[in-house]
Amino acid sequence: MISQPNEIMKPALQSGFTLIEMAIVLMIVGLLLGGLLVPLNSQMDQRNRNDTQKAMSDIKEAIIGFALANGRLPCPADPTIATGTTNAGKERSTCTSTANSTGVLPWATLGVSETDAWGNRYTYRVTSDFADAIGTTTGGCTPTPTLATFGLCSVGNLNVWSSAAKVTNIAAGVPAVIISHGKDGAGAWTSQGTQLPRGSDADELENSDGYSDYDYVSHTPSSTFDDLVVWISPNILFNRMVAAGKLP
Repeated sequence: MISQPNEIMKPALQSGFTLIEMAIVLMIVGLLLGGLLVPLNSQMDQRNRNDTQKAMSDIKEAIIGFALANGRLPCPADPTIATGTTNAGKERSTCTSTANSTGVLPWATLGVSETDAWGNRYTYRVTSDFADAIGTTTGGCTPTPTLATFGLCSVGNLNVWSSAAKVTNIAAGVPAVIISHGKDGAGAWTSQGTQLPRGSDADELENSDGYSDYDYVSHTPSSTFDDLVVWISPNILFNRMVAAGKLP
């Protein structure tokens, strides 16, 4: 019997992606990942704003608590002192002049966080009459307070506006203002004791011009403005001082 030659086994062809198909897949994946990054960044930004707003609410309470204990608001800390060095975060010994009534939040004195969620220090400005020594002039308030440096008739010299154009006054006669310079950090002081560039937005410039005037701006965030601004309400401060027996 004549044997038949063995059939040669041909390998089965394997299907796969072509280079064009791979390129299309990679493009789609890239688009999907890019689309996810936008909401993730937005969520991160919102979380940082929320965390900073919560911290600033705690800071307001700490400042009022300081006033209840000491009969005055705290002076600012020197913004040029780097973290970890002598007097970093401690209030200035006096803040009776316009220059030294502006600085950064005295975080070490108050026992609060040094920086906002973006790692920059809070700007802090106080009306000198609310932060000088007890027994100093109280603006002629009667009866004259003996447990506080300010009285029920004392008026702050700081103003908060809706824009740098100063059309709508949100709060007038404010004793103190606290500012986070937001994600862009324009004009903020760093932990190294240096000030970041101030940027070009007129409203943000108003919040980072030091003691050149007494005006600040607060409004909803925009593409060029992301500062967070809170202030000590004189009415709330007075009510808390009266309830604690510090005034009148």
